[in-house]
Amino acid sequence: MEKKEYLSRAKEHLFMTGINDSATKLCSANMVYGIAKIHFLQEKLGLNPDATFISTPDATITRNVERWKNGFSYGGKIEWGDGALELIILDVLPNACGMLVGGLEKLPEIENLIDKVTKLSAKTSDIRVEGIKVIWDFGKGNHFIDVFKVRNIAGIEDFPPYMFIVHGAGDELRDDNQRGYGLYYYQSKKLEEIAEKIDTPFGKIRFLTGKKATNYYEQYKFVEDFSKKRRIEFAKRLFGDFKTISNETHQGLADINTMLLGCHNIKDNKILPIALRGDLPAYLVYGKPSFSKEQIENLGFEKRAKKLGLTKKLKNANVVPHGGGYHFPDLLNVLSVVENNGERYFLMDLNNDRGKKVIKDVREMPYDYRGRMVVLRTLELGLAEVATKLIPLYVLKI
Repeated sequence: MEKKEYLSRAKEHLFMTGINDSATKLCSANMVYGIAKIHFLQEKLGLNPDATFISTPDATITRNVERWKNGFSYGGKIEWGDGALELIILDVLPNACGMLVGGLEKLPEIENLIDKVTKLSAKTSDIRVEGIKVIWDFGKGNHFIDVFKVRNIAGIEDFPPYMFIVHGAGDELRDDNQRGYGLYYYQSKKLEEIAEKIDTPFGKIRFLTGKKATNYYEQYKFVEDFSKKRRIEFAKRLFGDFKTISNETHQGLADINTMLLGCHNIKDNKILPIALRGDLPAYLVYGKPSFSKEQIENLGFEKRAKKLGLTKKLKNANVVPHGGGYHFPDLLNVLSVVENNGERYFLMDLNNDRGKKVIKDVREMPYDYRGRMVVLRTLELGLAEVATKLIPLYVLKI
């Protein structure tokens, strides 16, 4: 097959539900390369090339440079097997990032929280989870701690009057550690040494098969449990007693063949958070099973899904967004993707209708976060129902 044919096939395996802004278009333009690489690998392994990306309404770019270069974006889930196939795609870079939502009876004083953060973030701090020293990192990247007042608009649950969200991962276990290799091949020499690699028309792909794949998945599950306990440990030290409302992962492996890229997998009617910008309300929602036959038809997916044999996957998508996603106010559309010396360059049309912009490293682009439009799109698609609204009081980004 020619490169164009690989990309055309990969594009057919993208099911986009986003709001169709420039970030959603960038998501799609980059993701075709990642899916094409997995298809190439599947064929080399004698498997059906059926890797699929199902987006959530917050579909956007990833600011992890390595993941972006590998051809993967953010806001949805990737599936490359039946959930039991001994195959792990390392290029998607799972890290067990998630959000802990806790309920409080009293509003903590911000001065008191600042004092506690100062102590927790000190180099002399010695906090351990599962015997591993953890480092305060809620001032980095998009990790944060928010405090809210609860506005129980639905009246479905008896919620506490205040809540907080702790957004973080298990960064201590991305590189080599006391348990062995880390989750990120480019930070873990031990993982890089055992990773299987093949060259595709779109760059190298790193993966694990057989026992190595199942061992990695077991290591990932430990990191996910560690990450959840880590969020709880920091929350206890900041807020004291609280009621756990939700503590779910939105960036990690749902099973050995499914990667959540910034979305929640609905299960057991659990409450899930959608956190927008710091100056906007967050929402707690119940995810609804998706997609129904009617939803698939309305989204224009029916014929394509039937042709590709993916209708069952779409009927079991069961995902909701975790946030608003990155937004680029100056960009309008992806005009083309230019490949040069193994790199991808995105030619962008601008909103001001004057000139064009060429992008390679998305991490260096000025960005904002989307707002309520993502929640409205989620409700419009019938992916969730709102349980309550959280009014922001303050954000700890220190």
